[in-house]
Amino acid sequence: MSEREALDTKGLKCPLPVLKAKRALKMLPDGAELQVEATDPGSVEDFRHFCETTGFQLRKCQEADGVFTFVIEKSS
Repeated sequence: MSEREALDTKGLKCPLPVLKAKRALKMLPDGAELQVEATDPGSVEDFRHFCETTGFQLRKCQEADGVFTFVIEKSS
């Protein structure tokens, strides 16, 4: 079972959620997952683009009650 860390970026605007996630992912081992919660609607496209350009896997992207939840797997 892989390690999973959580990051709360609710209330932060672009590009802060992605920048904080990038910093957190650097600290995690390959194969670990980072769950990020954000409230900025722009974060959906930001995280998709971030994962496409870094090679990390966006495992989950969903919205509930104005909170977007992303699960990113760190890959080498």
